[in-house]
Amino acid sequence: MAFPVSKHVAAMQGSSTLMAAQVAAEMRASGIDVIDLSVGEPDFDTPEFIKRYAWEGLEKGLTKYTSTQGTADFRDSIASFYSQRFGADIRPGEIAADCGGKQALFNAACTLLEPGDDVLIPKPYWVTFPAITSFCNANSVFIETEQTDFIVTADEVRSSITPRTKLLILNSPNNPTGRVIPPDEMRRIAEVCAEKGIYLLTDECYLFFAYPPAEPFTSASMPQELREFICVAGSFSKTYAMTGWRIGYTIANEEWTRAMVKLQSHSATHPTSFVQYACARAMRDHEETIEAVNSMTGEYARRKNWFIPALNEIDGFKCAMPEGAFYAFVDARDMLGDRFGTSAEISDHLLHEAHIVVTDGAGFGADGFIRFSYATSMENLQRAVDIMKQMFGERTAAAV
Repeated sequence: MAFPVSKHVAAMQGSSTLMAAQVAAEMRASGIDVIDLSVGEPDFDTPEFIKRYAWEGLEKGLTKYTSTQGTADFRDSIASFYSQRFGADIRPGEIAADCGGKQALFNAACTLLEPGDDVLIPKPYWVTFPAITSFCNANSVFIETEQTDFIVTADEVRSSITPRTKLLILNSPNNPTGRVIPPDEMRRIAEVCAEKGIYLLTDECYLFFAYPPAEPFTSASMPQELREFICVAGSFSKTYAMTGWRIGYTIANEEWTRAMVKLQSHSATHPTSFVQYACARAMRDHEETIEAVNSMTGEYARRKNWFIPALNEIDGFKCAMPEGAFYAFVDARDMLGDRFGTSAEISDHLLHEAHIVVTDGAGFGADGFIRFSYATSMENLQRAVDIMKQMFGERTAAAV
C-alpha cells in the first residue's frame, strides 16, 4: 500500500539544489573525484571568534530552552547591529529567532497566506519560494525579468499585481543570478506594495555579499510606514559561514512577529540556546564581525573576477558579471539543438562524463541556464573550466 502523502507535500518538488549536493556527496562516497560547483554553501570555516563564543555559552550552561522568540540578548544585539551598520530603527519586539533563513521564510509566509492568495515571485527564483507558496495553497504568479537583466523593477511589480495578490517575495543579492536590486529601486518596490496593501518578504541571506560598486542594503532600514508591510528574513548561514548552525531571524512589525512566534512554538520552538549566545556576542563584536565578512567577500570577488571571464571563453556559454552572492548564472541556450535538448541534459552530461556537479536552471524557473557556485577553491574552478573547454570547445579571442 502506497504511503498517503498529504496533498500539500505531494505538490511540492524536492529542492534541486540540495538534490545536486546529495548527488555530489554520494559520488564522493563511492570514490569518484568530484568537482562540486552546485553547493550554495561557503567553503570557509566559521570564524574562530564565533566558535569561541559558542564554547563560552556551553561553559556558561546555556543548554536549556529559551523564549520561542529568542533570547532578549540575541534580539537586542541584532537591533543594535542594524542600527550601527545601517541606521535602522528596529525594536527587539520586531525580531524573532529562527532555525535558519529557510524557516524564517516559511514562518512569514504561513502566517500571512490564505488558500487562493496570489504570490508574486520574480524569475529566476530560489527554488524554495514556489514550494512555500504551494504549501500554503496559494498561487505563484511569476514576474519575467530577463528584459531588465534579471533585476525586478517597481514597474514590473505593479503590472503583475492581481486582485488576489497578497505577497511579493524578493531575494537580493539574488540566488541564482547574483544580481542586486539597487536601493532606490527597492524603495520604489516597497512603495508600490504599501500603496496596494501587499506585503513584501525579502530574503537577505546574502546581505553582505555585494561587490563594489554595489553595497549591502537591507529593507529593514526603510521608513516605518513602509516597514509595516515588510518582513526581512535574515540568516547567519552564508554571511558568517554558519550553514550547519541553523540560525536565522525575522524582522517584521510586532503583530506579524507575534504570529510567527506562535507558529514556531508548535514546530522548532527556538534555535539552539548557546548558538543564540554566540551570534549575539558576534553581533556586538561589530569590528571583528565585519572584518571576517569582508575577508570572505574579498576572496569571492577574486574568484568571480577570474571565473566569469573564463566561463565566457567556453563555446556556447554566456554569463554576465554578478553583483553579489557567489553564483554564476550561465546562459547555455546556444548549446541547445541537435546535441542537447534542455539545460538538464547539459547538466547531466557534465555530471556523468566530467564529474562536475552543477544545478540546472529549470529548478529556478529558467530552462536553458545553469547555475555554477564559486564557493569553492580556485583550483576546483580552474580544473572545471579546463575540462569544459575540452568537452565543449573554446571560443576564439575575437568571439570572446
